Amino acid sequence: MVNEKRWGKKYVDNRNWQEYTEKLVMRGYFYFNPEFLNKWNEELKQMNARKIGQPYLYPESMIKFLAVLHCKFDFRALEGFMRWLSEINKFNFPVIDYSQICRRYNALEIDFKILKEDMKDYLLVGVDGSGEKSTKRGGWMREKWKTKKGWIKVVILGTPDGKIIDIRIGTETLDERASVRGMIRNNHKKIKKVILDGWHDCRKTFDLCEQYNIETAIKIRKNAQTKAKGSPRRRKEVLFYKSMTHKEWVKKKEYGLRWPASEGIFSRQKTIFGEYVSAKKKINMYHEVKLKFWAVNKLNEIT
Repeated sequence: MVNEKRWGKKYVDNRNWQEYTEKLVMRGYFYFNPEFLNKWNEELKQMNARKIGQPYLYPESMIKFLAVLHCKFDFRALEGFMRWLSEINKFNFPVIDYSQICRRYNALEIDFKILKEDMKDYLLVGVDGSGEKSTKRGGWMREKWKTKKGWIKVVILGTPDGKIIDIRIGTETLDERASVRGMIRNNHKKIKKVILDGWHDCRKTFDLCEQYNIETAIKIRKNAQTKAKGSPRRRKEVLFYKSMTHKEWVKKKEYGLRWPASEGIFSRQKTIFGEYVSAKKKINMYHEVKLKFWAVNKLNEIT
């Protein structure tokens, strides 16, 4: 029996299924749309201008195209795909070797810059952390052989419409609070409000937001004291939280937007691209995880 007092009214799915189905169809269009063929020569000309040494044979847009596909396929399969694409294409371009795909993939520079269309207004952002598996093998091996491969920890700064603005990646010991404060410092000029869960109910985070005049929607601990203890901003937020019910606070602070701005992005990334990496070296693992979230951003642009 559902506890209505705890969970509230039954969820009603008002989704536009025709629109949702079209978004899923566009994923396939995004994966296998080799737009780089239309600007191959122009892009190589720009890349090789004033370049010392052997010139590039393959444009960076092609490597980014393959980087997205690598979330689904290994490097050898990508070489096979490019061989097929070259055979059926009128340009009949030279086929890149899987080892070169790997080298260019690991050297690919990507960023999560705020798009120009998003620069018109100050951003409302949510922050959260999650883990990526460093291997496909599950808990049986850890229990049987007493080995621990470890997790890759990811902390993202996202918007309610699913765009990732900044990201931090490290081992499972990565300090999530410190990572969040670092991302706020780097992007404070365009942030209006940050929405954080109760783990970030600490004076340093409140003081940093006060310094940059950023609104906060940070869940307050139930046993929080109203004493300032060096942080007037946190005391003000605690008093505001205690002046009403939790549901009223959630509504006034728009705390519900934290899910699409953070947890929803993690859910989407793991559903589409999986939660494990295929790389073996730690630096390449971090790079692969970063590229997955970059691919989610690119996918978000068309769907």
